Amino acid sequence: MKMPRCFFSVLVVWVSVIAVEPATSQFNSGQEETPAVSGYEQQLAGEIRSAIKGFSPQTDNLGNVYVTIGSGSPHRLIVTPIDQPGYVISQITQDGYLRVQRIPQRAPNAVFDLLHAAQPVWVMTRDAKRIPGVFSGLSVHLQPGRQNAPTMAHPDEMYVDIGASNAAEVRAAGVDVLDPISLAQSPQFIGTDETAGLATGDRFGSSVLLELLRLLAGHRANLPGTLTIAFATRQWTGGRGLDRLLNELHPDELIYVGRIMPPRIEESKPAPAATNEAITPGSGVLIGVSDASAALSGLSAELKKIGDSHNVRIQTVTAAPPAMTSYAKATPLPARFAHLGVPSHYSVTPAETISTADVSALQTLLYRYIAGKDVPRFEGGIGGSRGVIPTDLRELTETYGASGHEEAVREQVKKLLPSWAKLETDAAGNLVLKMGSAKANSKAQKLVFIAHMDEIGYQVRSIEPDGRLLMDVLGGGYTEYFLGHVMVLHKADGSTVGGVLELPAKWDQPGFEWPHGPKAMDEPAYMYVGTHSAEETQKLGIKGGDWATVPKKYRPLIGTRANARSFDDRVGCAALIEAVKALGPNLGDRQITFIWSTEEEVGLKGAAVAAERMAKEGNGPDFVFAIDTFVSSDSPIESKRFADAEIGNGFVIRAVDNSNIAPREYVDRIVKLANENKIPVQYGVTGGGNDGAVFVRYGAVDVPLGWPLRYSHSPAEVIDTRDYDALSKIVAVLAKQW
Repeated sequence: MKMPRCFFSVLVVWVSVIAVEPATSQFNSGQEETPAVSGYEQQLAGEIRSAIKGFSPQTDNLGNVYVTIGSGSPHRLIVTPIDQPGYVISQITQDGYLRVQRIPQRAPNAVFDLLHAAQPVWVMTRDAKRIPGVFSGLSVHLQPGRQNAPTMAHPDEMYVDIGASNAAEVRAAGVDVLDPISLAQSPQFIGTDETAGLATGDRFGSSVLLELLRLLAGHRANLPGTLTIAFATRQWTGGRGLDRLLNELHPDELIYVGRIMPPRIEESKPAPAATNEAITPGSGVLIGVSDASAALSGLSAELKKIGDSHNVRIQTVTAAPPAMTSYAKATPLPARFAHLGVPSHYSVTPAETISTADVSALQTLLYRYIAGKDVPRFEGGIGGSRGVIPTDLRELTETYGASGHEEAVREQVKKLLPSWAKLETDAAGNLVLKMGSAKANSKAQKLVFIAHMDEIGYQVRSIEPDGRLLMDVLGGGYTEYFLGHVMVLHKADGSTVGGVLELPAKWDQPGFEWPHGPKAMDEPAYMYVGTHSAEETQKLGIKGGDWATVPKKYRPLIGTRANARSFDDRVGCAALIEAVKALGPNLGDRQITFIWSTEEEVGLKGAAVAAERMAKEGNGPDFVFAIDTFVSSDSPIESKRFADAEIGNGFVIRAVDNSNIAPREYVDRIVKLANENKIPVQYGVTGGGNDGAVFVRYGAVDVPLGWPLRYSHSPAEVIDTRDYDALSKIVAVLAKQW
């Protein structure tokens, strides 16, 4: 609807157990991670235990997983946390929405809650099932002129939608209070050696230690003293897992592999000199210390020396020690202590980015320290196919095609239409199908049914000297739903690369408020693609005119509901396809034109070309039925004053929107036809524009039809497929009986 390469990917632990040998950890871009919200790490801990079962791992009642190799002194402990921040269900509403509480209860940064708005999520149930859902988000078409709209930036304004209509359906799905919730996002490779995605800064340590165990499997007997490698829980909620390990094991030394956090500054003391402003992914291994301006000593100095002698780049940064907060006195860290990490961009956001080269360097450093030798060469991989044959709607929604780049969608529509359909493609890229055999003197009215193929996105305007991309907006949407998230950049040769849309300036500062204004949604954005010069970006094959979208996937929810980005307007496209199939090739004395149009989101451009061409040919329609979204207020954060059409109650006549007012006599006539054919129907007022509006100037009557959509122009779009079915049926009825 138009608005006025490497072994590593830190979101996934993909394991294979071979005989009795410890597993190799495998990490792949595009795979979804196992969520591990702090305090709810059980499933991930189980996968880790399975991966290292050859080492006879132990697990305590906090869920910490650890293996011990050797005996005697010294006792060395290497530990990494496995948890991530997220949410837990705190209430189930009578109308089937989930209320949440943040974990940890204090937000990690100023945009943490906001970057969850209108995003797909997983709910992890007690029986280890993942139930798909979405955080609610404002529909951009419904906000002009609205007073005191929710900010979506606090749990008080956050709801999770799993497709339920009431609390009983929620519980029937196995979902209950205390179930954790995490974003459902896959990592993306960025540039040549970076990975971006949710919790990358929380998971890199797991990948390093799993690989370290694999490398140590063959010569455990040769290690001096006792080595314990541990995967700790609840680091985000007070470091309770680490605290337990220190009290259980009493190690002589500790190497903590995890996030490098800025120091907690006491107001009465001067802040230490900043040391990490220019430290970015690719800078090497980080050693966190209390004062980076002081000379290194102890275990940190030893590790730095090993790194220097083996060409491992290491930098020291001023950092807070690993958090261990408690109502009791804090457990002291061993005298021999080192804190190792890697640099990241966009820390604790859905687009957190780290360098796989830095992670590899960290692995090399640790292996050299433990084993006293260089890392052996290893090549590994894992592949597979889901083997799922999607429905027409799934096929269309999972096909990418931003405004002006609809080629793949057009080809998909062609494949889904019956072989007898005689298709044309006009100069604007619209796909046109004419049906019926009416004679020149026929009294049959000329009808057009039109749905648009494009979706919102971004397009490369230029490559900046520092390698970033300046991106123009294609269509409109709340920037909160896209900035700070991973993107897929589509190149001219058909291949793709990952990228991250940069967050607004000062996003990580206390008191930050997201910039809004009359043109905020149209402002260009910058995309980071893992490069640091224009030449590096060009080597990736990126050019002006390339385009980007959010990664997307069709996700069934409870019952007949589903989530996907680009339901607007792939539902309309699919409905026309289903109607054509139902009508068959012999329509008789009718004059029907089906159009799958281009560039609706940037100004109804494809429809305008089609309307003008048909008028010049003397073939302008009497009626046009634009098949597009009815943006619905069926959401807990929308005003029910208008756009009040519930999902699941049938197709909707868009009687009034920003671009058109349909005469009531034709609204009533469609309602009558729907009732006669037992097709559920609704009608009402909404926002946005529709393709049919550009036909009106040439004499047509525009009566737009749609289906109710929650959370429009966002990755969280939700439909009820029964409405899609009703929509395709009414199109077929109108084509035969109007």
